[in-house]
This record gives sequence, C-alpha cells and structure tokens, in this order.
Amino acid sequence: MSKKQRLMRYLLLVFAGVAVGALVFSNVEFHFSPGGPTLSTRPNFASATNNIENYPIQSLKGFNEAFVQIAESATPSVVTIFTETTLKQRVFSPFHFFGTPFDDFFGSPEERVPNGRKEVQHGLGSGVIVTADGYILTNNHVVDGAETVYIRTSDNRRIDAKVIGKDPKTDLAVIKVNAQNLKPIIIGDSDKLRVGEWVIAIGSPLGENLARTVTQGIVSAKGRANVGLADYEDFIQTDAAINPGNSGGALVNINGELVGINTAIASRTGGFEGIGFAVPSNMARKVLTSLITTGKVARGYMGITIQDIDENLAAAMHLRAAEGVLVGTVVEGSPAAKSGLKTGDVILEFNGRKVTRSVELRNLIAAQSPGSIVKLRLQREGSERLVTVHLEALPVKERVASRSPSEERVNTALGFRAEELTADKARRFNLKSFAGKVVITAIDPSSNAYQAGLRNGDVILSLNKSAVSSFAEFTALLKKVKSGDMLFLLVDRGGSRIYFAFNV
Repeated sequence: MSKKQRLMRYLLLVFAGVAVGALVFSNVEFHFSPGGPTLSTRPNFASATNNIENYPIQSLKGFNEAFVQIAESATPSVVTIFTETTLKQRVFSPFHFFGTPFDDFFGSPEERVPNGRKEVQHGLGSGVIVTADGYILTNNHVVDGAETVYIRTSDNRRIDAKVIGKDPKTDLAVIKVNAQNLKPIIIGDSDKLRVGEWVIAIGSPLGENLARTVTQGIVSAKGRANVGLADYEDFIQTDAAINPGNSGGALVNINGELVGINTAIASRTGGFEGIGFAVPSNMARKVLTSLITTGKVARGYMGITIQDIDENLAAAMHLRAAEGVLVGTVVEGSPAAKSGLKTGDVILEFNGRKVTRSVELRNLIAAQSPGSIVKLRLQREGSERLVTVHLEALPVKERVASRSPSEERVNTALGFRAEELTADKARRFNLKSFAGKVVITAIDPSSNAYQAGLRNGDVILSLNKSAVSSFAEFTALLKKVKSGDMLFLLVDRGGSRIYFAFNV
C-alpha cells in the first residue's frame, strides 16, 4: 500500500468517526458548570423523512395506494388511551343534566353510585407516540384527573403510562410508557399547511372496538380562535371525520407527518358535522418539549391587552387600513411599560413578522421564553417606530368576576345610557374607583354600540380622543356629536382598556 493510499484510508476513518460522533451526540445537550459538563434530557424526535408525498399517481389504483401508504406509515404511532378514576359519591348539579363541553367528544362519565359507594369511572381517548423511548402526546382533557392511565398499541400491547405534564391553556398533555419497539411519528411543520391540503385523522372514536380509525379530508381553515376550548387557540379546522374518542389523536399530512393533535368538534348534535379542530404541531411541539424538560410551560409576558382593528376603528384613528393590533391596557411596571408602549399604539410587526390579528400576536408572545428580547414595529399618532421589549414570565392572574348584562332597553340616539359612577352603581357593576366617572348602565341590543361590543358596566375614559374625568365633561363632549358621526370610545372593562368605534 502506497503512502498516498494509507493517507486516504486514514482520512476516511477520521471522517467516519466524526459522522458517528455527530449521530450519537446530536440529541444530547451539554451544560457546562464548575464541576464539569452535565447532560440534560431532551425529547429525541423522529427525524427520518418520508417520500410518500412524491408517490407517482398514474391511475385510480395509484391514488388509492397513496392513501394506503399514508395510513400504514402513521397508524402504528397512534395509541388508544384508557383512564380510570374512583368516584366516591353521587353528586348532582344543574350542569349534570346538560353535560360538559367535552362530554360529547371524550365520553360522558359513568353513572355515579349513591350512598357513598365507590365506582370507577372509565375514560377513553387517543394519543400519538412522538419519541422512540415512549413519550406520547395527547389532550389534557383526556388524562386530567385520572388516577390510572394505560395505553393499547397498534400491535395490541397493554402498557401502563405515567402523566409527565399537563398544559390546560392549550389542552395538551404528555404521558410516558416504558416499552420497546415503539414507532414514533415524524412531527411536521404546521406553518407550511395550506387551506385545501389533504389530511388524515387517526384515532379511536366511540370505543376500543374502533381503535385507530382512519378518516380523510382537507384543511378547511387555519388560525381558528375564540372557539372556547383553551386559553391559547390557533386551531387547524378540518372536515376529516372526528368523533368522540378521537381526542389526542393524530392529524397527518400526505407525507405521513404529524401536523395536528385532534382536539374537538363543533356540533349541534354531539356527532360529527364536518367541523373538527386540531392543535397545530408547531404549538404542540413547543409545549411537548417544555413539559418533558421542565415539567411545565413557561410563556413570555409583555403586559398589554390587545384587540383587532376593524374598519370603524381604523377610520376613527385615521389609519390607512384596518391592519395591525391595537394596544389597550399597558400594565404598570410590565415589560411593555418599561419599553415605553402606550395605550393607542398599533403594533404592525413582531420580530419582523407582520401581525394582523390579536390572537396571532398573543400566541407569538406566549411562544417566547421568559427573558427573550423581541422587536416591535408600531404606529403612534401617524408615525412608525421600533421598540425593543424584554419579556418576562407570564404571571398568574386572578379571574375577573363576570357581570350579567342588563336586559333594560334604552331609547336614545346613542343606543346606550351613561350615568355618573356613584357608589351604588359601583356596587351594582362590581366596580372599583376610577378616574373616569361615567359608567354605561343600559344598552339597546339592536344598536350600533352593542354590535360594536359596548356593554353595561363599561367605564368611559375618553370620547373622541378627549379624556373624560367627570359626567359633566362627558355631557359637554356629547353635545358636539351629531347623528351619523363616528363615536370613538376608550373604556375600562374589568381593569382592561378597550377601544370601540361606531356610528351614532
């Protein structure tokens, strides 16, 4: 062997060693400390790529075979989850006659036994294997409150499971099993999904006998929010058939990649009506990683309340278009306040990404880790500026007491009645002392004011950009308003500042 050949052989061995080392340590994170490096466990996600999406289709048989391959690729990664909870006594409330929001989707509790006898309540849902060492992603409402959790795999193995962490704010949870020969699913990029794409839902609807049912449909919409299922909503909407028991199951794309966790349906009957919702895989992956590594989800906090901008608000604020997100309350001492944000600012971009909806911005802020530095492009009084905000951890907030709207109707040109905020009215609407001394006491449900969102108990802080500090001042400002004019109000509702604009 020549000297040149020996050199080439040596180099090949070196490169091979580097490649093996990179493979072994690609999923290990080192933290250096005075005592030396320590290992931090992180989820070892499946990283191989499928080529199903490039499957050639030249006939109906080929089209059929493509869907078969997608199902065969993803189904082994979906499990059925069983839960057990011991009930000690029969408890009735008015809500038992109507059920809970998840009864139709997850399964109603079994009959509770009177006279203090114990009864085991059984639950059933679905889950998705996301790592080869046994981490499974599912919905929080599938395992919440369960004393015993176990799964059944596609090869019919029964395996006990442990709840690793739960995140009610996104309705996601992670459980763990100790088993071998598990097939983790590849997690796809839900941001790349487009409306109209083919998707497949896999889960265990209605019972164990229908485990790993496969249904097909399309992405009907993205970014669905205000559904009322979780605090942070950014749902994928699909018409792939989803039924009770599908909770926590997989929504996969044509490449067999996980793009969503099936969570709920919109239904008048309790059965499937073509509207299902799934948590996007990108949101689920961040929650999953946090729950596995720390046992909890830490979210970024800016300290503002925000709202969408409609055409009326855009006209009242002299904006070029109804775009961006409007800042209402800026919490004193918050990161936003420290960075100089003000009520009335319009946020146009977040870290270079254009924002058009308040839900989108809220999710973007929450997705950041506490301590992150973010850049905002905003508009204030006709000029644009860049602001840097150092996010903090999201604090635990107390729930604001709700107020029942008055059914009293008013017959005024405004569509609502405003009165001086006396001590009696403050008690009536559960209000504290405010700088603005004017409160809305009645509103016509058919009025423009009501349609814009104004409600009883709202405290008026400004009218057409003029501050209101007394009822007399409010009355004087109203005299300048003519029929057909745009009324631009800033109100305080439960400690949050909200803008409203409508024609009188």
